[in-house]
Amino acid sequence: MNRSYAGSDLGADALYFLPLGGTGEIGMNLNLYGHKGAWLMVDLGITFADERLPGVDVLMPDPSFIEDRRDDLAGLVLTHAHEDHIGAVPYIWPLLRCPVYATRFTSALLRRKLAEFGLLDEVPLTEVPLSGSFSVGPFDIELITLTHSIPEPNAVVIRTDAGSVLHTGDWKLDPEPLVGDNYDETRLKALAEEDVLAMVGDSTNAMVNGVAGSEADVRNRLRDVVSGLTQRVAVACFASNVARLETVIRVAEETGRRVCLLGRSMHRIVECARESGYLEGHQPFVSEDEIDYLPRNEVLLLCTGSQGEPRAALWRIARGDHPSVGLDKGDAVVFSSRVIPGNETKIFELQNALVEAGVDIIDDRSIHVSGHPGRDELIQMYQWVRPQIAVPVHGERRHLAAHAQIAKECQIPQQIVGRNGAMIQLAPGEAKIIDQVPSGRLAYEGRRLVPVNSPVIKGRQKLVFNGAAAITLVLDEHGKLDGEPEISTIGLFEPDEPTDDLEEIEIAVRDAVGRLGKRDRRDDAAVEEAAQQALRRTVNRLLGKKPVTMVHVIRFE
Repeated sequence: MNRSYAGSDLGADALYFLPLGGTGEIGMNLNLYGHKGAWLMVDLGITFADERLPGVDVLMPDPSFIEDRRDDLAGLVLTHAHEDHIGAVPYIWPLLRCPVYATRFTSALLRRKLAEFGLLDEVPLTEVPLSGSFSVGPFDIELITLTHSIPEPNAVVIRTDAGSVLHTGDWKLDPEPLVGDNYDETRLKALAEEDVLAMVGDSTNAMVNGVAGSEADVRNRLRDVVSGLTQRVAVACFASNVARLETVIRVAEETGRRVCLLGRSMHRIVECARESGYLEGHQPFVSEDEIDYLPRNEVLLLCTGSQGEPRAALWRIARGDHPSVGLDKGDAVVFSSRVIPGNETKIFELQNALVEAGVDIIDDRSIHVSGHPGRDELIQMYQWVRPQIAVPVHGERRHLAAHAQIAKECQIPQQIVGRNGAMIQLAPGEAKIIDQVPSGRLAYEGRRLVPVNSPVIKGRQKLVFNGAAAITLVLDEHGKLDGEPEISTIGLFEPDEPTDDLEEIEIAVRDAVGRLGKRDRRDDAAVEEAAQQALRRTVNRLLGKKPVTMVHVIRFE
């Protein structure tokens, strides 16, 4: 049965969970809770496109379902400031126009994003305190502080008349996070006394045994590494990992080095962190223009580009086109980050370029820890909270299945694995998937949002992989060709390639048009179709390609 799920469908005794992004994939988180005629959104994130989507940098969930019901959308609660949880707000908020709630650091970063889009004065952004409580429509919200690879990660307790849900967001149990508060074990344990209905939780590392590890361990290892280096050092890490930035800055100071920040996002994150009370009490940073006045063994570059991003600071240094900073033979680059799946090729290309320039590469797992819970941490969370239902999210299908198995082994009565668009009824009665609503991805293409399966994207993909050919035909008053067809191509022939193939294409097109009857030769559509078919067939026969084709018909009387 296909239900509409308008506000009137959401009765007081029912509670729904609907992921539109981030379930069955990592990134693009968008989660909805429906109750008592209203919807609550938790997180609204992006992911980054790869070479399969030429001309597209950013992808995000398709919000059409909730856009059609935006009058019933009570608000958006953001769990933390990572791009896959807040990055889509500037793009999609104009379609929703709802109140937004976030803690101090997340608000600081989001305000800068909104300002870039001219939305700073439009979005009603409410800054809520750590461990704060507030109401959004029929939903009573409590934030519980956790630890992650960014300041102020929050689990969200959502209390309704139909039951309570713990939405974990991204988290781990770091005994020494170094930046920000530690996880609130007391509040997590207290949830067991509330008979929590469901836990909707992070599955990223559900297949990884043990625990994520502590930032304190990274600091000790990184200190050992940097203290053994004798020339200029660059450390590449995620700019959003403020605890790692704190670690790098502290290690630099302890080893007699001055820190220079490289990369726009690095400067922005540091600015937000200091505005929120983090990264205080350190020596002033040195500017890009100042580092050449310091001995090479007294400089540490804190860089963006750990994932091989071509426009980031580290790639520009590797290519030798950074305007101010360079690395010489014997200098070292330390990669203090994990490889995001899909980025391997870009990272290896970057490292190869650095090695070719004589730079030493240090890429050791011991100088990074994950921000997501391993199996032992998931088990610990279930032992503390003891929900009735486990709903794995934030992971690919294999991660969700592994998470569900952990919950089963922890004797959680019910585990339910959904996907984007799966409408899950959590209450009343046994939890179940009751419908599949439309979901998908949007691409930010130029200055517009389009579906990833739109003709615009499909046309560009075809152009990239098959090239293009255009042909111009000039016809006289009788519909006969006046001169030879004019052909131009992109991505099919080398500039100095012999013209025999082009001549063969011209002959095929001319013959196809010549075979048309008098009536068809006076019909532009018929002429275009005949020429296009001849063009495609001949190019495919000669080159094995099916190019994007265009035919222009010009007539004169």
